[in-house]
Amino acid sequence: MTEAVKRAELLPAEADSVPYAVGCFLVTILLFAAMDTLIKFLSASYPVPQLMFVRSAVALLLVGGYTMTRGGGLAALRTRRPWGHVWRAFAGLLSMGCFFYAFKHLPLAEVYVLSFAGPLFITALSGPLLGEAVGWRRWAAVLFGFGGVVVMAQPSTGAPVVPVLVGLCAALFYALAALAVRGLSRTETAASIVIYLLMTTTVVSGVLAVPVWIPPSATELGLMATVGALGAVAQVLLTQAFRRAPPSVVAPFEYTGMVWASLFGYLVFGDLPTVPVLAGAMVIIGSGLYILHRETMKDRRRRGA
Repeated sequence: MTEAVKRAELLPAEADSVPYAVGCFLVTILLFAAMDTLIKFLSASYPVPQLMFVRSAVALLLVGGYTMTRGGGLAALRTRRPWGHVWRAFAGLLSMGCFFYAFKHLPLAEVYVLSFAGPLFITALSGPLLGEAVGWRRWAAVLFGFGGVVVMAQPSTGAPVVPVLVGLCAALFYALAALAVRGLSRTETAASIVIYLLMTTTVVSGVLAVPVWIPPSATELGLMATVGALGAVAQVLLTQAFRRAPPSVVAPFEYTGMVWASLFGYLVFGDLPTVPVLAGAMVIIGSGLYILHRETMKDRRRRGA
């Protein structure tokens, strides 16, 4: 979700645009939570590659159509770094597949807690991959945050370790994709980064879905298409949010996803977050907010200089 911070072309924030941006972002988080709930519901009956294919294909049609009519057309898809798009797309594909698997085997709220490790991975990897300086305070926050993952996973109580590890891998691949976007955004358009991702996930997941395809009913096909539509609309709103306000203002509201995940998980699946999950969530969220605070202070000092 937060990778739009890197790919959106930020506009100067105006006072009256901040509430609009926050509103867009809050709706985005709600739409993503509804999409994830449908994914978990459908994953009980359909294989992950099939769900990935329908979700990607519908999103590609909607976002591609929007780009062709209002986003600059084919000119917006020109690229000088095709292999950069390939790397970013496959990192995104692996992240999506791991998240879908985790949604199938874990409660929604637990997967959301694991996804919050994504910003921690971004901080940890931005130094070796992008050469960005990461001070000891942010390293301490990263280690503290991963302690929250250990608390949530309860490795000594027989918790389902494999789905937790897969969910953690999803956050890792998400971080790699976000870092790739940070590099690509220096030369590539936002439309090209999104479209090439959706093209790759559609083709690859389509190939993987052929041997395991289960013919869906009309209702369930509609639900699969709704997953893609929710993702596409959420992506547009997400970009709008980060174009209208600084990331430091908008990003903390991502943690409202934990509220929606817990609510939908209870209403649809009867799941309630356990005490270790809530404790781990507080640790990870606290670490993420501290890292965001340090990044904001660093950005202000740089602008002041």
